[in-house]
Amino acid sequence: MRPLPRRIPVLAASALAALVVTTGCSEVRQASEGIDKAQQCLQATGIVTDTLQKITGLVDDPAAMEKALNDGGAKLGDLADKASNTTLKEAADGIGKSLEGLNVTDANGAVDAAQKVATDSVKWVEQLTSACG
Repeated sequence: MRPLPRRIPVLAASALAALVVTTGCSEVRQASEGIDKAQQCLQATGIVTDTLQKITGLVDDPAAMEKALNDGGAKLGDLADKASNTTLKEAADGIGKSLEGLNVTDANGAVDAAQKVATDSVKWVEQLTSACG
């Protein structure tokens, strides 16, 4: 029986190394995607709670409240555009449009918008959390 030429074990070792690296890269990529998704979920819920906090103090300033609502909606829209998870993207986009859709033109409208956001923010955070699950 003749010994194997030297290059066969080298080729086998190279193929095995390539397989390990490829599998490892896939796992690293999946972990990275999971971290990105978790970070986006935290950001999305943070935008909702930050917007709620901002508008709570703006009931006497309808123009500032309108701007805060639009800013929060725009931030959620930007996050939705970057989200790799379709469910999170749809939830963030829908909530962003809801925030931007609130029209505050006077003090009564400001009170109504603040009440709506206070009530709906719990539902919105639940939607985002569910989308991230």
